Amino acid sequence: MAVLPTQFAVQTRQSANWNDARRRVIALYRNWVRAAPEIQVMYSVPLPVSVIRTRIRQEFERHRFVNKLAVTDVLLVKGNADYQETMNYWRQTNHIMSYFNGDNLGGDKKLPANFMSGFLQGRN
Repeated sequence: MAVLPTQFAVQTRQSANWNDARRRVIALYRNWVRAAPEIQVMYSVPLPVSVIRTRIRQEFERHRFVNKLAVTDVLLVKGNADYQETMNYWRQTNHIMSYFNGDNLGGDKKLPANFMSGFLQGRN
């Protein structure tokens, strides 16, 4: 568990070029993957570390084909903020577990088309 709240803080900045952005993305990915065992213990996640690492990989793969440097920089800022919040134990277990339910995976469970169909399905 973190001792200092700013221990995992990363200075917000723009990438100079694509090579710089790529280096920063890989560093962020490595931080997340290395922290998977600690996340499992801290948040009492009832899943193996391999599943947590696979889900981390899926989140990074979801944004693999972003082709604008500014968008990549925003994703890096958000990823670093999420990493800091997670490692400083500023989240709750349900926040972590929400990444592992079917709604975030983009499967067949999409939002209803209109209010009435959602109401009849019992979804809100």
